[in-house]
Amino acid sequence: MERRLTASLADIAERAGVSVKTVSGALHGGSARMSDVTRARIKQIAEELGYVTNLAARGVRQGWLPLIGVVADELITSPFATEIIRGLDGAARSAEMAVFAMNLSGGRSVASVLEEVRRFRPRAIAYAAMYHKTVSLPPELSKSVGVMINCREAGDRVTSLVPDEEEAAAEMTRYLLAAGRRRIAFINLPGILAGELRERGFRTTLAAAGLSPIAVLPAVRRAIYNDRASSSVQLHVTALMEAGERPDAILCGNDRVAMEVYSALRRVGASIPDDVAVGSFDNQIEIASRLDPPLTTMALPHRAMGRLAAGILLAEEAGGPKLRKLPFQLVERSSI
Repeated sequence: MERRLTASLADIAERAGVSVKTVSGALHGGSARMSDVTRARIKQIAEELGYVTNLAARGVRQGWLPLIGVVADELITSPFATEIIRGLDGAARSAEMAVFAMNLSGGRSVASVLEEVRRFRPRAIAYAAMYHKTVSLPPELSKSVGVMINCREAGDRVTSLVPDEEEAAAEMTRYLLAAGRRRIAFINLPGILAGELRERGFRTTLAAAGLSPIAVLPAVRRAIYNDRASSSVQLHVTALMEAGERPDAILCGNDRVAMEVYSALRRVGASIPDDVAVGSFDNQIEIASRLDPPLTTMALPHRAMGRLAAGILLAEEAGGPKLRKLPFQLVERSSI
């Protein structure tokens, strides 16, 4: 039978001997009631006629376009942004949706960016942050956001997907302990939520093993970490290696800190991992895989967060808001 690429709902209805509303219900999940036999027959006829759903037209009728909008809280300035967007976009494309982002930066308000996103009439809106943090959305705006990615909504009014920082630190600490390391220092990220949670997992795991940290030290001289702040890593590593009880492992707040630790250890003549093992977080590939030796680190679940976010946004029925913690993945290389 010749396939008609321009088949309409009316064409299918005529062939099936039913109403257009029944056809729409069978193909698009409408409210029309029908037997499973009728539904299957309509779908078979649609396939024979080469019917293709016009998502844009359907969206206009329902008040939205086949788009997922993202309020990007400085996300597109992050090296990890591609992983979140890839996960979100890949899952969205499988549902014949497209993803677009509006950047929240430069003093712009959440309200203004959300309003800009809404002008495109997306099916759903996500809020994605550059780094793990708590975000306070005005109550009236929280209703417009379907999911928070890499951040938590302060009032717990929106389902939030965050990395399980505490468990990641616990897993890395257990890995160091299993490698026979007992004198472990942590050069951490001060003033940010990820650093706080990672330190908690580190301390709790050491305590369970009957151990205490050699030291927990800030990677930068500022109260709040950023990668442009003046580094304290060289100073800390030198002092640690000159102390009476030298560390046999250094856990680093992220891969950038680990890169500095490598350099500092070499300056004092220490070998990695023979003298000091080094572990880290993030799995920033251009750093972790190119260090010598390659860095053992915990990979952030950003792509998984993106995929899960798409599933939540496109679900027919939204559940109540909840906090979802996604696990990191241990990437074993040669630094431990």
